Amino acid sequence: MKQNGKTYTNHEKEPNLKGTLLSVGALGLFIVISWTVVFAIFLSR
Repeated sequence: MKQNGKTYTNHEKEPNLKGTLLSVGALGLFIVISWTVVFAIFLSR
């Protein structure tokens, strides 16, 4: 919102995103491990 040339933002209460970061990190780690295992199986054949 702009008033008199100044920009104001609404900083009431921002949600805690630590759980989201942990979930995304865990999902990314799972994907990397899955690809590594599949690649290792591919190489061993």
